[in-house]
Amino acid sequence: MKYIGAHVSASGGVENAPLNAHRIGATAFALFTKNQKQWSAPPLTDQSIEKFKNYCKEFDFKPFQVLPHDSYLINLGHPQPEGLAKSRLAFVDEMQRCQQLGLDRLNFHPGSHLKEISEEDSLKRIAESINIALSETEGVTAVLENTAGQGTNLGYRFEHLKQIIDWVDDKSRVGVCIDTCHAFTSGYDIRTRDGFEETFRQFDAIIGFKYLKGLHLNDSKKDLATRVDRHDSLGVGFIGIDLFSFIMADPRFNNMPLILETPVEEKWPEEIQMLKAMAR
Repeated sequence: MKYIGAHVSASGGVENAPLNAHRIGATAFALFTKNQKQWSAPPLTDQSIEKFKNYCKEFDFKPFQVLPHDSYLINLGHPQPEGLAKSRLAFVDEMQRCQQLGLDRLNFHPGSHLKEISEEDSLKRIAESINIALSETEGVTAVLENTAGQGTNLGYRFEHLKQIIDWVDDKSRVGVCIDTCHAFTSGYDIRTRDGFEETFRQFDAIIGFKYLKGLHLNDSKKDLATRVDRHDSLGVGFIGIDLFSFIMADPRFNNMPLILETPVEEKWPEEIQMLKAMAR
């Protein structure tokens, strides 16, 4: 079964996210549990938590169909002690928010070395950060997202994600989300059937499908291996439409949230229906 949705607004309270997802015909959704551009936020209220859970129950969104995303400010591989401590504190808070909402995963970008420490040292800090967060929470999986490799961002190679996982103590609570735009612009040519199969053969050999906890379905405004993160609507960008039909026909991507982060929100109902038709 394919569960398809989009990263919907939680403006006015997290309880609005499942409502917004239902309105566009989604069977999965992503959200920010707090303002993604601010370090701190008021705690979730008991009323918001209860409403969120009730709406999820009403519209049949189970925890495995929801893929929250953390703040863009967080850098778990930060080279400076102050920045690292601030990021770790914020990440633990985000994991705790997911736990309060009854959600079982939190998606995040691994981190950046900022040209101040080695890639390996930064990857170790990311793994250490995950270990800290897992020790202070229960039931929530830390889901690493592959990146486009823009700037000093790590996670643009499957080997980066594998190395982080190797250093995480509780491997039952770490996973991966693959963003199609990021994969393409980081150098994985997923436009054709052969390229798609080879990319996910490498993914399985290096990381393993058992760690896959979701996908971000995005076309790309930038070409292959440009290392630039610019999403486009499905079938409009450099990737084209074929990739998404490959994914929808592939049972390896069943029973996980498949999330649109395409830039034209008005197209989301149409894109969701198109993907559902491909899955059928």
